[in-house]
Amino acid sequence: MIDPEIGFTSDVIRDPSRFVGRVELISECVRALNSPLGLIAIYGKRGVGKSSLLRQIQQMALGDYSLAKAANLGNIIPAHPRRYLTVFYTCDSFVKNGGDLLQRLCNDQDAEDGLLRLVPNDGKELVEFTRSKEVGVGADLKVVNWGAKGIESSRYARTVPGDIVQTFRNYVTAIGTHQVQKLMKRNGLLIVLDEFDVIADKDGLGSLVKSLSSSTVKFAICGVARDLNGLVTDHASVERLLEEGAIHVEPMPQTEARAIIHRANERFAGQLFFTGDAVERIVSLCEGYPYLVQMFGKACVNVANKTGITDITAQIVDVVLADIKSGTAFPTLESQYQLAIGNSEHRQLLLHLLAEQPESDTLFNDAIGRVVLREIRGDAQGLGVAYVDQLIPRLVDQKYGPILVRLEDRQGVYEFANPVFRIYVRLRSLLS
Repeated sequence: MIDPEIGFTSDVIRDPSRFVGRVELISECVRALNSPLGLIAIYGKRGVGKSSLLRQIQQMALGDYSLAKAANLGNIIPAHPRRYLTVFYTCDSFVKNGGDLLQRLCNDQDAEDGLLRLVPNDGKELVEFTRSKEVGVGADLKVVNWGAKGIESSRYARTVPGDIVQTFRNYVTAIGTHQVQKLMKRNGLLIVLDEFDVIADKDGLGSLVKSLSSSTVKFAICGVARDLNGLVTDHASVERLLEEGAIHVEPMPQTEARAIIHRANERFAGQLFFTGDAVERIVSLCEGYPYLVQMFGKACVNVANKTGITDITAQIVDVVLADIKSGTAFPTLESQYQLAIGNSEHRQLLLHLLAEQPESDTLFNDAIGRVVLREIRGDAQGLGVAYVDQLIPRLVDQKYGPILVRLEDRQGVYEFANPVFRIYVRLRSLLS
């Protein structure tokens, strides 16, 4: 039995040796990190690899530029690159507004990524640790001893009861003075916020980021968005900070998607091998979404383990494709599919019509993937689906996904919230 995780993973990629492609984006990240001022904002659709890129930014911020060097970008790395201490926090749907976010940051007890670990306090012990495999590169601070009395944010320096904004400001200032400049001799503190888009009310966050950003404090935010306005509500307030830090992550070109599987072949070290026809089949099916390439790769390895083969060909990919059509290959996407359609065969049919609508048939011939309801009404009625407008609400309801997002400026125009799910619907059969 061969562990699929050796070559493929559906998790965020932290190890630079597993990260492939994105050369242009990596060069943008190098420039943004080494700019004394500025906000880094990574945005794009789901499944394009934003969070993995964000973790690579963290590695480079710590001084590990092995990824950039492997991409032949050594010439753009400064002789003395800026090095940071880092905080990494992933937002969730319970973070409703800026106040909630600051409360979370000021109380986060993560020993490796939390803000609280860096705030000066006598009751804890900090040690250097290395996130990457290369010894001496990517060193950061980690808490090894929180003290006998446990963790209470009120015990930390410069806490202001009842004022979370000022407390956060004081924490950041204290970290800059004691840890960044004195203890670790770094250029600054990098605060990384992933899944930033899930915060419902972002009012005021842009101005807070602007006021705190300096030559010693930098923010990096990441989230699902079509543009910067979708990621930062008051983005005009940080517009000047984004001159070198706005990074739009789009689907991969086919050459980079192939590289994911070629890297997996290297990691399997002869135990398993994806043939050229299998690589091309997977790349054509996944349409540039690295998450889906990883999922297909893992599924193929599972089939190989069942059948005892070591060469994965296009025939094995077709076995996975047959499992997708029957709804047994990707449980998470299948669960989302079943939740979306409910018990309605008509809604299921409508979902497939929308997913299969050709890009050239929409009003917008671009990569966003918008769908136009009026374009499929005739086909729906021809197949017996008469009440399209009664079927749509479930597909846009947050409780059931949402599957579709209504574009406010265009009546009857939607886009799939997750383009990977749209591809899954295209590949899945109506009959299971």
